[in-house]
Amino acid sequence: METRYLTCIGCPMGCQLTVEVENGAMVSVTGNTCKKGKEYAEHEVSAPTRMVTSVLTVEGSAEPLSVKTAQAIPKEKIFDCLREIRKAKMKTPISIGDVVVHDVCGTGVDVIATRNL
Repeated sequence: METRYLTCIGCPMGCQLTVEVENGAMVSVTGNTCKKGKEYAEHEVSAPTRMVTSVLTVEGSAEPLSVKTAQAIPKEKIFDCLREIRKAKMKTPISIGDVVVHDVCGTGVDVIATRNL
């Protein structure tokens, strides 16, 4: 059995969780003060995801464009996602919400602009 220590981000409390894992599945969780802590631990053990934010250079602009994934993607695809973002070519004008990379890394999630440029 493996023990993992997590800080819950399900609510503002930031509970310190102790999660017992066996064969890749959560067996127990302690330290949570609400049900969100248990849900967070289960998700983090079985299929962790993250939002990805980055910047890219834009033709015709001296300023970089800030971008993010429209939804969280599997944690193991973060670096592949960043490589795809780095390859993206954009020209001004760009509006907030414009798709920069469609279906990044086959996740079904788009990378979008987070500001107008």
